[in-house]
Amino acid sequence: MRKDIREGVMIYVINEIKPNYAALAKQYDCDYRTVKQAYEEAQNKESKPAERKKRPSKLDPYKEIIQDKIKDQCSAYSIFKFIERKGFGGSYSLVKTYCRQFKQEKVQKATIRIEHSPGLSAQVDWKEDMRLISNQGEIFEFNIFLYVLPYSKKKYITLTFDRKQDTLFECLDDAFYQTGGVPKEIWFDNMKTVVDHSRSQFSKPHFNEHFYAFSKDAGFTPIACRPFRPQTKGCVEALARTVDRLRVYNHEFYDAVELCHLVNDLCTELNNEISQSTDQTPDDRWRTNEKEHLHPLPKNLLSPYFEDFIRRKVTKEAMVIFRKCRYSVAPRYIGKEVEIELSDKEDQVQIYYNGELIRSHPLTTKQLNYHEEDYFQILKSDVMSHKEDDEIRAYTRESLKQYDLVEVADEE
Repeated sequence: MRKDIREGVMIYVINEIKPNYAALAKQYDCDYRTVKQAYEEAQNKESKPAERKKRPSKLDPYKEIIQDKIKDQCSAYSIFKFIERKGFGGSYSLVKTYCRQFKQEKVQKATIRIEHSPGLSAQVDWKEDMRLISNQGEIFEFNIFLYVLPYSKKKYITLTFDRKQDTLFECLDDAFYQTGGVPKEIWFDNMKTVVDHSRSQFSKPHFNEHFYAFSKDAGFTPIACRPFRPQTKGCVEALARTVDRLRVYNHEFYDAVELCHLVNDLCTELNNEISQSTDQTPDDRWRTNEKEHLHPLPKNLLSPYFEDFIRRKVTKEAMVIFRKCRYSVAPRYIGKEVEIELSDKEDQVQIYYNGELIRSHPLTTKQLNYHEEDYFQILKSDVMSHKEDDEIRAYTRESLKQYDLVEVADEE
């Protein structure tokens, strides 16, 4: 198309005047159809394209939730699993793409992949000082014990409120039970409950005597990792990052009971997700290839390590922890140290303060054990302080009945 013809018809387009094609054709010594084509092309360039109607996205109802969770440093996958429970029917890639615009990409360093042998090793660590707030505004500070078998990626995680040595022993014992046996070696970082003198470039670690005796009786060889070398136990480090998926439940749970269930649900979820490195779920790979290579836990050899008489500080929830289970006391003992021991028949957990018996509970495997009077006093001192006693007692009985139903369902 000639430039002079295009510029000539542009005047008519700007002034919105329809030209005389024959007159212009004579002026430019061309066919009238050439002028008409130039005019129509100029019109199309000047006109704005019609705006396409935006289709609603499956993410639209969840965008506000997603942005809130991103502010809490939640991962895209944890957000996807969270909104999936709320009814989101889209794909993970849709959520990941949306989250990417709010996060800067991190530079990843290349590492060498190590092949693991079935039943050879496990890796242990803590996810320390986690902090979540309930939907009642109550702050929960806790730790997550992390245990993983690198070959199958089988995981065991559990919530604890301290990282004492007897808590570590109990968590390890539970991990052995949940994963079907004991590996030949277990890798630890230089935690104080494991080593008295850390490993460095120039020295070997010195294991705590009590811990070393425990490892011999349990039948595994402890290995201490060099400080600031997280890649030496990369599987459990990856698990520690994955546990951040719990952050999505900030302000979304009611109490310690629900928080414990969220941790247990996450453990089950992780063991049933297909691993990218093995293309199998950890449970399937463990069941078919690794379980038989773990040696059984020796019976009764570890019982002396679980104290029958210990001191514990009463938590903000008016609970004390014994063998990973929580037992209630009256709220007036919050923050005070109490003594715990088993009864002569070893069927009751007895709690003492300054030598006086303040509460006795049946010894159970339930994670939470409330005495009705303690639960009543806890509610009366805080969330139901404005209610009448009869109403609080009725609510107490109904709530404790629901706890029992939840525990029974978990056991089944």
